[in-house]
Formats: sequence, C-alpha cells, structure tokens
Amino acid sequence: MNKKTIWITGGSTGIGKALAIKFSSKGWNVAVSARRVELLNELCEQYENITAFPLDVTNKENCFEIFNEIKNKFNEIDICFFSTGTWNPKKEKDIDVEQMEEVFKVNFFGTVNTIKAVEQHFKDKKNGVITIVSSIAGYRGLPNSTGYGPSKSALNNLAESLYFDFKRSNVRVCLVSPGFIKTPMTDKNDFKMPFLKTPEYAADQIYDGLVNKNYFEIHFPKALTLTLKILSFLPSKLYFNLIGRLTKYQKK
Repeated sequence: MNKKTIWITGGSTGIGKALAIKFSSKGWNVAVSARRVELLNELCEQYENITAFPLDVTNKENCFEIFNEIKNKFNEIDICFFSTGTWNPKKEKDIDVEQMEEVFKVNFFGTVNTIKAVEQHFKDKKNGVITIVSSIAGYRGLPNSTGYGPSKSALNNLAESLYFDFKRSNVRVCLVSPGFIKTPMTDKNDFKMPFLKTPEYAADQIYDGLVNKNYFEIHFPKALTLTLKILSFLPSKLYFNLIGRLTKYQKK
C-alpha cells in the first residue's frame, strides 16, 4: 500500500516543523516548504521520509512549480497544511500601512496562493484535506493587532467560504485555530501568554483532528479557545470592557 502524503508550508520551525515530525513518525511522506532552506535541510537529514521543497508563498508561480514537483515525486497528496505566517508586535501597536500590507501578503495572500496551486488537483481527484492555519487572534478584534488579527480573521472567512466550494468535490476544508504556542514567532510577545503550550502539543492536537476526526475547526487548548468563543458572542460594549481589562500588558 502506498504511503499517504502531506504537504506542510511554514515547516521549518514551530507548529509546522512539529507537525512534520509527527506525521513522519506515523509513516507518512512529508513534503515541507519554507523560505529557510538550511532549516529544511536539517530537518530532512534527521527524518528520512521528510523531503524539502523550498518555497516563498508570496510568489504565485513558485507555488505552482513546487506543487508540481511534490506531485511528480509522490503522485498523490492527501493533506495540505498551509501554515505560513508572520508577526511583528513592535509594528502592530500603530497603523503601519506597509507592515499591514506585508502581513496580509504573507498570511492571507500567501495562503491563497498555495490553495490556488492545489485547487484543481483536489477537485479532480475528489478527496483530500486542505488545511488553513489561522489563530485565536482571528476570532475578534484585540489590542495591538492592526495587521495580524485582521489577516487571521480574513483566513477564517476564507475557510468558511471555501468549505462550501470544495465540499461539492468531496474535499474537506479544515481551519486550525491555535492558542498560544511557544514558537519563534510568539517569543516576540512582551506579555504573559495564558495556557502556553509546546509545538509538540499542537502537533498532537492537529494530527488527531486531521486524521481521526472530521471537524471543520481544530482549536486548542480548549480552556482558552472555548472561553474566547463565548466572549466573541458578547455585545460590543461588554466585550471591549472585558478584553480591555484582560489584556493589560504584563511583562514576562
């Protein structure tokens, strides 16, 4: 029986790297993409069934080229996990138009580019999973998040829209909304992060959600995400007052 294959973007560090290792340990072929070639090569040297496919997701043509390389090597791709993201908290506290454009270019349009690259393949084969990685920051507006939060909120809406489009072809669209996971990106935060978890914890939750369950959204840790989901239903006045009190920065 042929091994199943997953394609992971943002696979050089953090959640993407941990998930690549998790799927590799379960016997899957793992195609990992990111811009940092040296980190991808280090990962491939440690795990024989992980293969590097360097990629800049902001380059539309490159997304199609890399997808074709992966398809030619493995023939079939069963799951795509699109998790490329950027975050610069120092530039999020003011309206920095150039920074916001860059965040959307990577977080939102980078994800769109990779989805477009695989769209016809999945619709033709009429099965598989396309996974969009968002964040709890996409649930509702938060302080000091002028670019990152809106980009993730856009991904949430995109995932819901694509759910209907791909369902017609029997393709599952899945949204992943992690809480605070200790990664190089969250290390930039200057506040205490509640319910902080490891990338390995995130990988376990995502693997279970993608392989063993059939949920639209995989969100974790539940103690945090369920609380935020409840808060998102509050009237604006109550929400603003409560979040304002809860998000007073506390130095780590």
